[in-house]
Amino acid sequence: YIRVKGLKILKIAIVTDSTAYIPEDLLEKYNIHTVPLSVVFGEESFRESIDITTEEFYRKVKESKKLPSTSQPAIGTYIELFEDLARTHDAVISIHLSKRFSGTYDAAKSAGTMVKDIEVFPYDSALSAMPQGFYAIAAAEMVQEGKNVEEIINQLNIMKNKTRAYFMVDDLSHLQRGGRLNSAQAILGSLLNIKPILHIVDGLIVPFEKIRTRKKAINRIMNMLEEDANTKKIVRVVFIHANNESTAIKLRESFAEKHPEVESIISYFGPVIGTHLGEGSIGVSWYTE
Repeated sequence: YIRVKGLKILKIAIVTDSTAYIPEDLLEKYNIHTVPLSVVFGEESFRESIDITTEEFYRKVKESKKLPSTSQPAIGTYIELFEDLARTHDAVISIHLSKRFSGTYDAAKSAGTMVKDIEVFPYDSALSAMPQGFYAIAAAEMVQEGKNVEEIINQLNIMKNKTRAYFMVDDLSHLQRGGRLNSAQAILGSLLNIKPILHIVDGLIVPFEKIRTRKKAINRIMNMLEEDANTKKIVRVVFIHANNESTAIKLRESFAEKHPEVESIISYFGPVIGTHLGEGSIGVSWYTE
C-alpha cells in the first residue's frame, strides 16, 4: 500500500487488537494486523483466538465457579510487532478498544515511543468489538486508496459521529462484576426481568432504553436500524452474538432481504468482551455515509 508525499514513498500499516473480532477473511483481505488480549482463569492466561477459541471459552466459563479476568497485551508485544512492521512500512495506525475499558490503547501509545524507523499513530475507537473493527477496515480501505495518515484519522473522527452500536445482555451480573455497570442498575434489571438496551457513550457502557423482554429489545434495535436504512445510506452493518450464532444469522437474513445493497457481516463477542457481557448477548452496529 503506497502513497507518495513529495518524493518520499510511504507505506502505512493498520493494526488493531483482538477485541475487534474482525472475521478472518476480512483481516486477510485488508491486511490488518492484530494484537491479542487475554482472559485469565485462576493462574492460567489465554490469548484470545490463539490459545483459546471462543467456543472453548464459553464452555470453560460454564465449568468455572468464578468469572475469568481479562488483561491487556504487554508493551513488548506491541514493540515486537511495530519493529517487524518497520522493515516494510513507514507508519502504523493502531486502532484500539475504548481506553476507558482497557489500558490497551495506552500500551500501544507507549510502545510507539520506543520503536525507531516507524511512526506510530494510536487511535482510541471509544468502542469495542466489530464496531471498532469498522474503523480498522475503513482505515485499510483508505490506505489502499492512497490516503495519508492525517486524512485517514480525520475520516475516522467523522465516522465516530456516524456509527451506532446497541447491544442487549441476558445477564447484567457479568457487567456489574466486571465494573462496567453499577450494582443498582444490575439489581434493578434482574428483579424486573428487564433487558436494557445498552450503548457506548464517551467510551463507557450506559443504558439506552429499558425493555421488558429479550424479543422486544432485539426488535427495538432492528427498528432503529431499519429507520436509518430507509432514511440514510448505511455503509456496513454487523450482527454480533455471544455463542448464539443462529440469532445473528436470522437477524442478518431478515435485514439483507429488505436491503441487499448494504454490506452485512456476522461477528461475535469473543473471550475478552464475552467475559463482561456474558453468553447470549446480541449486538447490532452500523455506520452511515
